[in-house]
Amino acid sequence: MTILITGGAGFIGANFVLDWLAQSEETVVNLDKLTYAGNMNNLITVQEDPRHIFIRGDIADQGLMTQLLEIHQPRAVIHFAAESHVDRSIAGPREFVMTNIVGTFNLLEACRLAKLTKDFRFIHVSTDEVYGSLDYAEPAFTERHPYQPNSPYSASKAASDHLVRAYYHTYHLPLITTNCSNNYGPYQYTEKLIPNIIHCALLNKPLPILGHGKNIRDWLYVSDHCAAIMQVLNKGELGQTYNIGGGNEKPNIEVVNTVCELLDEIEPRIDGKSYKNQISYIADRPGHDLRYAINADKIKKQLGWQPQETFATGIRKTVNWYLNNRNGLNL
Repeated sequence: MTILITGGAGFIGANFVLDWLAQSEETVVNLDKLTYAGNMNNLITVQEDPRHIFIRGDIADQGLMTQLLEIHQPRAVIHFAAESHVDRSIAGPREFVMTNIVGTFNLLEACRLAKLTKDFRFIHVSTDEVYGSLDYAEPAFTERHPYQPNSPYSASKAASDHLVRAYYHTYHLPLITTNCSNNYGPYQYTEKLIPNIIHCALLNKPLPILGHGKNIRDWLYVSDHCAAIMQVLNKGELGQTYNIGGGNEKPNIEVVNTVCELLDEIEPRIDGKSYKNQISYIADRPGHDLRYAINADKIKKQLGWQPQETFATGIRKTVNWYLNNRNGLNL
């Protein structure tokens, strides 16, 4: 048996591949375009593993997708591949349209036209950002919350979600969508908040905080996310959407302060001062969403998934991992 992963050299995809191969004898065909965010060093521990077949390629290449489905006959596709950084989408939205919308379309088309295995499933991994922004007092996003994307990134992911829904209802493809909150953990690219703060701290650079630092995100440890996707693959109902969240709503400034406190404890500055002294507030991004919050009751009740990490345990593991793997910070 075989599963096909798209974007499996990126942050979440690589963690999923590693977690999968640690738990299963099933072969993984791993497709990744290897853009700036895809890193083969994320997969160095499985590069000689015969269960891991890596292919460099683009999901926008429908011919390649068709070929891979024909050759490997996967029982499932788990679709992680995406452009995902909001600031990059503001500066250059075209790549987000091409990868997240056109790429997903071509992958769906390849699946629609392929001779799939009897129990085939397609898991589309998306984001809570498609739901837009919440005020501080509003209830968390449920799967029935209307889509209100506010950035080119979230708009492109919303479009891909709609395509997946349409292919389920029109063509009866066996599809499931997941919408996750902010992931953190090992192997994350350094442009994201937590690894960027660690990177800047260790180089004695300013720690950049957008705006007032009070924007709130729900933080989900990446291995908990991977476990949730495995549950969706094994038990999820076709045509459904499942929200996946860590239940850890934190303002960005609190996250940064926590990282600084852990660095103060584990690797103190030579001068004895706190890394918090390096915090620097910078101009906010256009249309910066105030708050995201995930209501994950559906996946908990229906599929029995629960996150295993609190923010306190997960962030300590994360900081320790980066300190022990400084090549991941380009130091």
